Formats: sequence, structure tokens, C-alpha cells
Amino acid sequence: MIVTTMKPEAKVSRALPFIVTVVILVLDQLTKAWVVANIPQNTIYNSYLGDFISIWHVRNTAIGFSIGASLPMVAKVILFIVVPALLLVAMCVFVYRTKELTTFQRWTVAALIGGGAGNIIDRIFRSDWVVDFISLKVYGLFGFERWPTFNVADSTVVVAGILLIISILFGKKPDRNSVVDKKEHQIK
Repeated sequence: MIVTTMKPEAKVSRALPFIVTVVILVLDQLTKAWVVANIPQNTIYNSYLGDFISIWHVRNTAIGFSIGASLPMVAKVILFIVVPALLLVAMCVFVYRTKELTTFQRWTVAALIGGGAGNIIDRIFRSDWVVDFISLKVYGLFGFERWPTFNVADSTVVVAGILLIISILFGKKPDRNSVVDKKEHQIK
């Protein structure tokens, strides 16, 4: 009978990308806590580079671009908390167990998990849901004078998602015969 077990070193290397998950989650929650404590809701705090970047405290009771804001609360809980939370758990398991990702892709997916978890935490624990505070002037791009307000979690999800897509399309494939993978499992 062949039983494969992951060596302790392999377990550590598989879990290491989750450091970025924790860092993003902490940074996201700290910035949101600062905004809530220091800026009244629906108030502009300050603008930088003229008015290109503005910091203001707004809430989003849906997902990106306020999609789903008019849904009943039960639908919001299922679609914006339960389903994403299950997907994040599945992503954690996948990142930890799979050999199908490069090291860069593991770290990128871990960043996506951190960003996604940041907004889920807001949806669960904040009465007015997700705290958004970064506003960029986009000068009419896509019909917007200002881009919809966002936060650290949102920007992490977007940047990590773009990097992941680029790495999948143009990056090298994981080498399942590498020294790391050979050391990862022992046959008993």
C-alpha cells in the first residue's frame, strides 16, 4: 500500500504564502478602523495631488460598483457572505494541497484570499457593511468622473487577480518533477 504524507518542510513551504493573507487582512482592517474612528460617514477627509486622490468615508452594502445593493438582506447574506466565504475556504485548501500552482501563483492567490476575507469581515461585523475610503479621479474614463470608492481589500483583489491571470497566461508552468516536489512527499 502506498501512503503519501507531506514532510514538515513541505507543510511549512505550502503554508508560508498565507503570511501575505494575514498581512493584507490586518492592513485592510487597520485602515478601515482608522477611517471609521476619524472620518464621519459620507465625509471627505482630504485630497491629494489636486483632487486626483481623495480620502472619504463611504459604505457599500453590496459588492463592487454597488452591484446587488437593492437585493433583499437574505440574498445579500447568501451571495455576499456565505458563498464567498465557502470559496475562500476552498481556495485555502487548494493553495495548500495543489502542485498545480507556481510559487508566485500561490502567493498571489493568498493575496486574493486576504482581500476577499477583509470585505467578508466587514459584511459580517459592521452594521453598514464594507468601509470604502479611496477615491480616484478618472476624468470621464468609462463614464466616471471618479472611480467608485474602494479600500485596501478591493485593490488587493484587483491587483492580485490581474497578476494571477497574467501568470497563468504567460508564466511558466509548475515543474512537478522539481527537487521541492520530490522532497515534498515520501512513500511509506
